[in-house]
Order: sequence, then C-alpha cells, then structure tokens
Amino acid sequence: MTRRDESREGSTRALPRDAVQRLRNAANGLVGEIRTQQRRTLQPQREAESGGDWKSLFDELRTRIGTLGMTESDPQVDDFGLQADFVERLLPLLDFLFDRYWRVELRADWNLPSRGPVLLVANRAGVLPWDGMMLSHAASRLFDDNARPRFLVEDEVLRLPFAQAQFARVGGVRASTENFNDLAGQGHSVVHFPEGARGVLHSFRERYRVGSFESLDVIEAALERGMRIVPVGVVGAEEAVPRLGDARVLSRLVAREIDIPILPMTPTFPLLGPLGLLPLPSRWVITFGEPVEGGTVAEVADTLHDGVKGLVEQGLDARSSTWL
Repeated sequence: MTRRDESREGSTRALPRDAVQRLRNAANGLVGEIRTQQRRTLQPQREAESGGDWKSLFDELRTRIGTLGMTESDPQVDDFGLQADFVERLLPLLDFLFDRYWRVELRADWNLPSRGPVLLVANRAGVLPWDGMMLSHAASRLFDDNARPRFLVEDEVLRLPFAQAQFARVGGVRASTENFNDLAGQGHSVVHFPEGARGVLHSFRERYRVGSFESLDVIEAALERGMRIVPVGVVGAEEAVPRLGDARVLSRLVAREIDIPILPMTPTFPLLGPLGLLPLPSRWVITFGEPVEGGTVAEVADTLHDGVKGLVEQGLDARSSTWL
C-alpha cells in the first residue's frame, strides 16, 4: 500500500459515521436543487416550442432575419444602414430587374443633372418600394459618379416584417425631414414620394391617379438648401404589384396581433403564400421632367404635382404594352 492510499484510508477512518451521513445528505440535497432549477429553466422553452408565446417568437424571428448578414463593425455600413458590399453583390439582380424583367425605358433623362445632390419627386405605387429601388438604380446609372440616391420609405412599409433593416441595406431610409436633411448634408441625392401613405394604400382601380402631397416639409427643406428638384413619372409599378384590397380576415387574425399595419391582397397573395409577394413582369417607363426652380413652397409643390401627373400620362402614352 502506498503512502497516498494510507493517507486516504486514515482520513476516512478519522471521519465519524454521522459526519459522513451529513455529507451524503448535503450532496443529495444539492443534486435535487440543481434538477429543480433545470426544470424551471426549461419550462419557458417548452411553452415557446408548443406555440404558447408565438408573438414573441415572431418578433425574435423578425429581428434575426432583419439583421441577417449584418455586423456592427462592418466598415462598409454607413450611418443609414446601407451596405456598399451588399449593393455591389446585388447589382446583377438589379440590372436583371431593370433591363430584362421590367424592361425599363428611360425618357427625357437629359433633364437629370449629371451629378447630385438632387431631390427626385415621383409618384408612388405598391406596398414594397420597388419603384424607389428602380428609380435610384436608374439615377445611379445616369450620374457621372454613379452615386446611388437614397429613397425615402413610409412608416407603414417599414413596420412590415423584416422590412426596415433589409431596405436600409440597399438605400431605403425612413421618410422624415430630419433624415432628408442628414442625407442632403452628406451630399446624397434623395428619391421622395410626397403622396405619403396614400401612395402605398391606394387600390389598383386608382392606379396612376397622382394624389395630393401629404407633406411639403421635405420639399421646403430642399428649397432652403438650394437643392435641385426634378419631377419624375413612374409607369409600371402599379401593375408589378397590383393591390386589389386588403386581406381583411388575415389582418384580423394575424396582422394586428404581430403589429403589421397592412396586409395587401394581390392576384397572387395570399393565394400563393410568400411567393405571391414576387412582383409581376410589367413594362416600365420612367420619365424625367425639367428641374423646378423658384417660387414659394406652395407654388413649387403645385408645379411638382402637375409635373409628376403630366409625366405619368406621357409614360402611359409612350408605353407600347403593359406586359409585352
């Protein structure tokens, strides 16, 4: 027997029998406490797995997907969330949508200054801002420095699941005067849809009826900065995502519970599920008007409204076919 074994044996013999029993009782009590704590920890997880807290799960999913592929330390993410490397990887898709899927025709593009900053004022169509992305893409092709304008997005759209972070990655910014001033102060051109929520929510029966401008704050801020303002008419976005109405039954059951303000109904959604959100291959025409200069805010707004309305009508007349 070694000295270590002798030492252990001696230590064991030195312990009274009642002390050993107390140690065993204490160890058993500790094991029981650990098992109880584990059951308490696992209980919320089991409730979530059974669907008891599905709204919290949805919110977490929205957050995770909304920030998918984004990192806080990425040096190519600017103050508004645009990821330059992501846009670069997305260019083939944007080119495909522009040139082949929607076959966008640009008209009177000589009216667009060769470089920014410029405020582009256009008509709005559809819930998802495909028109903002395509107009921004068109301007970036035309600018000498290929700078990509940022497009302002309505609150009603940004509250959709996964929307805000993903649109920010490609240049979407929440529509507000403060954000516009920050963008313009950094030398960015901006795409603005002054119809506001009406432009998002109008039905297909009201397509290409340019509504009144809800707010003139951005236009006023652009005038104060001496920024060039160009009216633009966009034709094609209305047919790409034709809004027939709202899925009211789904809205009552789902949308309000998970804080979705609008759940549009199109010919393919919700019939085809998520696939129904894909836009249709309509033919687009984007027409640039002459820059508007001088006058009061109200006068400039009226001139822009009439200009956008007239450019939309020109685009409809120039389009050979809606689909072909």
